[in-house]
Amino acid sequence: MERLLTKEVISHIGKKVRLNGWVHVTRRLGKMVFVELRDVSGIVQVVFTPDKKDVLETAKKLRPEFVVEIVGTVAQRPEKLVNKEMPTGTVEIQAEGLKILAESKTPPFEIVETEKEEVGEELRFKYRYLDLRRARNQRSIIIRSKLVKYIRDFLHKEGFIEIETPILAKSTPEGARDYLVPSRQYPGKFYALPQSPQQYKQLLMIAGFDKYFQIAPCFRDEDARADRAPDQFFQLDLEMSFVEQADVLDLIERLYAAMVKELFPEKKITFSPWPRIPYAEAMKKYGNDKPDLRKDKNDPNELAFVFIVDWPFFEAEKKDGKYVANHHIFTAPHSDDVALLETDPGRVRSWQHDIALNGNEIAGGSIRSTDPKVLEKVLELVGVTKEEAKTQFGHMMEAFEYGVPPHGGIACGIDRLLAILLRAPNIREVVAFPKTGDNREPMTGSPSAASEQQLKELRLNVTKK
Repeated sequence: MERLLTKEVISHIGKKVRLNGWVHVTRRLGKMVFVELRDVSGIVQVVFTPDKKDVLETAKKLRPEFVVEIVGTVAQRPEKLVNKEMPTGTVEIQAEGLKILAESKTPPFEIVETEKEEVGEELRFKYRYLDLRRARNQRSIIIRSKLVKYIRDFLHKEGFIEIETPILAKSTPEGARDYLVPSRQYPGKFYALPQSPQQYKQLLMIAGFDKYFQIAPCFRDEDARADRAPDQFFQLDLEMSFVEQADVLDLIERLYAAMVKELFPEKKITFSPWPRIPYAEAMKKYGNDKPDLRKDKNDPNELAFVFIVDWPFFEAEKKDGKYVANHHIFTAPHSDDVALLETDPGRVRSWQHDIALNGNEIAGGSIRSTDPKVLEKVLELVGVTKEEAKTQFGHMMEAFEYGVPPHGGIACGIDRLLAILLRAPNIREVVAFPKTGDNREPMTGSPSAASEQQLKELRLNVTKK
């Protein structure tokens, strides 16, 4: 007999079925035992009656979180016993067979979600595999899967090619600290975990792949915030050749509008098309570069997407007397402002574009600079010497000598978008196995010390404070 999911039983009234799952709640009523059986699809009530004496005796041993197999007949509940709070509340399973597949200790916190004070993050993350049994958390992970699949299907239909880029890469200055990985084969040298696939995706454009994307893990050694993980996050990384800025923005707007309509039909997008506001106007009118344009701030289902364009190429404040790129050095300066790189760099606009949603930045990208002379000038302005440029970006500069197409793209944060759509308090709640706010994983005890043998192989010495 094939296993059914609990959500499927309502279409099998009068039929014998086999179910597997966890005991959610168990209670006795007279000589009968009632069990709520939980699996990944939901919950259904199972009734154990005295006419199946052996089965009933086994049912009396059941405790919350026992793993069981139940065979029984799907029966329609009497009208007065229908549970309208459950999708399967019109039926119940009249048990005929029961196997206890695994027993469970008493969990350190309730799996059944109640109105009691929420369990602390430290305890929840230590037992994350139990925390993920909760309906709210399972829903978040399942919706995440559906969202990623929708993105993939949409882009494949648009002719994009999904390509994975290396996880062990070269350390380059990209704004945040790198996670460094020592090389055993090359003592004293290090790989870096990529902060983004920026250089690789540009190299893929030079390689002739006109439309690239991937759901990319990105690693940045920085402090945690509600909207930023302290270790890694995932982004929709996308690049296109032979495009202008409008082509990139139009694509993302079509993708997100269609995705919201399909997966979050209760949500309403405020503007269609999305506004495209110059950076200077946003700062003057709203006082920030990620304005919240919702018409009703109290409406949890309103989504106000907005593009911010015409960014200044450099930040207003210099660092150690050098300019600092607002986005990154491979962003193209605005066509009308290229000459200003020589005379007045602070006035140069760029082809950078960001997306804000309800006051949160959720994506950023640009049209890329492909003129080696312009790149050399930008590197000079940000204080990178020719020797440093050759060491850090020599491979890119050389690649640009072999026929580089005009190209541009965008990187859209998956975790941050989901947190907004699901109204999660922080992005840790939409990740299967997150770190705590101070970048620890209580479940596995990570980070942990390396063994003496591992350090010896890597020729590393640990200096204690």
